[in-house]
Amino acid sequence: MGNGKTVVIGVIGSDAHAVGNKIINHSLTQEGFNVINIGVLSSQEDFINAAIETNADAILVSSLYGQGELDCAGMGDKMKEAGLDNVLLYVGGNIVVGKQVFEDVEPRFKDMGFDRVYGPGTPIEDTIVDLKKDLGI
Repeated sequence: MGNGKTVVIGVIGSDAHAVGNKIINHSLTQEGFNVINIGVLSSQEDFINAAIETNADAILVSSLYGQGELDCAGMGDKMKEAGLDNVLLYVGGNIVVGKQVFEDVEPRFKDMGFDRVYGPGTPIEDTIVDLKKDLGI
């Protein structure tokens, strides 16, 4: 049974890692979310357009190839320009180059407009708990 909330998921930039995306899709669907999966190799505009077209409640951006910080730069501003201030914006995975201290990485993404930031190896179940809390489910 659905929970009435729509989430857009995908893998940003030139990242073609599809397995994690499928796991996220399955897990969110099992929890009752209407999942709009834009797949891999997705641009910021792909996420934003999908959110507009589906009246999404949240966008979950994944990146595993380490270039997420570059791929996500300016996304929060583009969402505001598109009138998506009320849409939650999450990011997770291997989102930076090399081994960096997560406590240094998280604020950089928050400054870009992300509501939640998840480091490598974060279980999707943790994200789902936060998503439900943030959406009042």
